[in-house]
Amino acid sequence: MKRLFDEVSEKCSKVVTLSYSTSFGLATKMLSSSIRPHIYNIYGFVRFADEIVDSFHNYNKTELLDNFEIDLRYSLKNKISLNPILNSFQRTVHKYNIDIELINSFLKSMRWDLEKKDYLDKTEFNEYVYGSADVVGLMCLKVFVDGNKSLYEELKPSAMSLGSAFQKVNFLRDLKQDHEGLNRSYFPNLNLDNFDENTKVDILKEIDDDFSKAIIGIFRLPKSSRFGVYTAYKYYLKLLNKLRNTPPIKIKSTRIRVPNYQKMNVLARSYVRYRLNIL
Repeated sequence: MKRLFDEVSEKCSKVVTLSYSTSFGLATKMLSSSIRPHIYNIYGFVRFADEIVDSFHNYNKTELLDNFEIDLRYSLKNKISLNPILNSFQRTVHKYNIDIELINSFLKSMRWDLEKKDYLDKTEFNEYVYGSADVVGLMCLKVFVDGNKSLYEELKPSAMSLGSAFQKVNFLRDLKQDHEGLNRSYFPNLNLDNFDENTKVDILKEIDDDFSKAIIGIFRLPKSSRFGVYTAYKYYLKLLNKLRNTPPIKIKSTRIRVPNYQKMNVLARSYVRYRLNIL
């Protein structure tokens, strides 16, 4: 009967993924069916932790995160949890030998979201991005390479760059929400009142550099994951270009989105380019 519980747990992680992120959900559907559930499992885990620190304002977030981590440690040790999201995640961790250091770094960044409101220097900012985004890319990479250690090491820098690019795009998109809703400012020394075109251009240059490094690794991914990752890359590139063409005053006052019909257009165009081998 444990098998049935594991199947139900994985379905829960899939529901979480598809409910919380249209873009990531669509991109994950483009992965091979053999690895797709494990990416749902990773996303479910990181999404629940993120929800604790970002959304549960009327509850004791520190206590919730403490309990979540206790349950996580138990699941990793005993290979079971009555929390279906953690149960499915631990199965992926054990199957693909995901490093505990990656998980610890992620949890460290989540705790910073409870404690820190801004980042005063680049070193702190980079450490936060590594823990909140880069390591998630590395967890997924563990699944993509399926035990190929040399390929993992080869693609590791690109996977981290892609995670960084995604996270920084999110930061730029969510400037207003992070500042007003969560009282946070991620980009070092960014004063939202003085956010102008020059500041935006500097941020865009950094993100463009991350994307340039990331695409090199996407070319080298196994076929089982290449198109799915490429689709996610194209979604975020679309959002970045929309932000590029949006005046700073509007970025500060609203959350820029890519409509679903444009996402489907990106998917269709990405598929054509992929089939023609012109990534």
